[in-house]
Amino acid sequence: MNSAFIKEKFMSRIGKQPIAIPQGTQVSLNDCTLVVKGPKGELSRDFKTEQVAIKIDSDTITLTPVKSDIQTNALWGTYAAHISNMITGVNKMFEKKLVIEGIGFKAEVKGPELVMSLGFSIPVKMEIPKGITVVVEKGNMTISGLDIERVGEFAAKVRAKKKPEPYKGKGIRYHDEVIRRKQGKKTT
Repeated sequence: MNSAFIKEKFMSRIGKQPIAIPQGTQVSLNDCTLVVKGPKGELSRDFKTEQVAIKIDSDTITLTPVKSDIQTNALWGTYAAHISNMITGVNKMFEKKLVIEGIGFKAEVKGPELVMSLGFSIPVKMEIPKGITVVVEKGNMTISGLDIERVGEFAAKVRAKKKPEPYKGKGIRYHDEVIRRKQGKKTT
């Protein structure tokens, strides 16, 4: 294989596009740490700048790979997605909505803890991580925060406490998740 084919084959479509910086958002790069400040808060993340160069202009961020190998091209697109998510998060918080279904199943926020009654003999308690907000209204739970990874991870941990079962659909599921129902045993 020639090097032009390899370079064209493994170039990142996401990494090639410049990332727009909206009004009211400040982006700075100190050594390997990228800091994004916006109206909702501040996020920082470490990047390997020896593999992918990050250039910040007045209203755009461009990323260029330093080397020409498969790992660097993979990091190129990944870094672009991370930076885009950071900019979106400090301007508009990320949300995950969960639905709690089942008789007697409920959840409430007590201080820094999420307390859920899920049909077990004792209530399930989970500590809410810093930077994440949980709001519970009847059978709906909204988890929001600046960092998309932390919001998604906490929502997945909450859902894992009582996954929805396929017969009656009892448990915790995502708002837009569809549970395939099974037919129960038939009596003759």
